[in-house]
Amino acid sequence: MAQEMLEEKSQDKEFMATLAKGLAVLSAFDKQRPVMTLSQAAQATGFSRATARRILRTLAELGYVAQNGREFSLSSGILKLGFAYLATQNWIEQATPLMRQLSEQFHESCSAAILEGTEIVYVARFPARRIMSVTLAVGTRLPAFHTSLGRIQLGFLDDAEFWCRLKSLRVEAYTPSTITDVQALYERVREDHAQGFSIVDEELERGLRSIAVPVVDRSGQAISGLNISTHSTRTTRNEMRERFLPQLRAAAAQISASVA
Repeated sequence: MAQEMLEEKSQDKEFMATLAKGLAVLSAFDKQRPVMTLSQAAQATGFSRATARRILRTLAELGYVAQNGREFSLSSGILKLGFAYLATQNWIEQATPLMRQLSEQFHESCSAAILEGTEIVYVARFPARRIMSVTLAVGTRLPAFHTSLGRIQLGFLDDAEFWCRLKSLRVEAYTPSTITDVQALYERVREDHAQGFSIVDEELERGLRSIAVPVVDRSGQAISGLNISTHSTRTTRNEMRERFLPQLRAAAAQISASVA
């Protein structure tokens, strides 16, 4: 819970607990909890009901939360924070026409996502055909260890950080092809990093096959991943390497060159 995280950070004199609590309450809203009462917000975060009330009332005054009687929900004002991030990432603007071109050239979906903890967050996407059962859009989160966009970025982490993130989650099988052995996951990520691309074949959802390459900054660190996804009945792994990979790498190189 958020309260436990705050207790761990309490020794850091630079850490602003009040700000952290506000962000924790905002983060508690999700697909499963789009609307919460004070009591539900308190339970979700581990804060007292009085603390949750002060935070929610403050967020409502600032326009980030809407109140309807006893219930609270995120307001459209929260979008300002997300759009502010996108506006400061100049590489996304450079990536947009290149991603559209790749999508149109191969008649497949092209996406860009950043790594955040054990998940990836989509920051740009050009869908061509519906592949997954869920709708993917900017802001969608998926498990990093079972996506090509995640694995190609996880490979840039040192071993200590990699294992810290991996051990913080419960690895589960999404399909019969999902790699669930943690050592095998580690080795696959390291192999993908060494070859400079990652292919994930029906591990997250049946029929979904994707290939990703990294977008790097001037120091050579990954800031994002760029991928093309397809249905397994349309394109083989070899075809992805032969047809998609050269163009994907060329686009990623152009985007990387634009990173400030």
